[in-house]
Amino acid sequence: MELTTGQVAPAFTLEATGNQTISLEDLRGKPVVLFFYPKDDTPG
Repeated sequence: MELTTGQVAPAFTLEATGNQTISLEDLRGKPVVLFFYPKDDTPG
């Protein structure tokens, strides 16, 4: 799936530090920046 600037991101949940889980829905109404990279220790 490819997203463009300004497009609404699909719902997702991820593991966070402190043994917590965060979902995109938890952040609704707040500014959010998503940054994706291919793999640790790679340029990008």
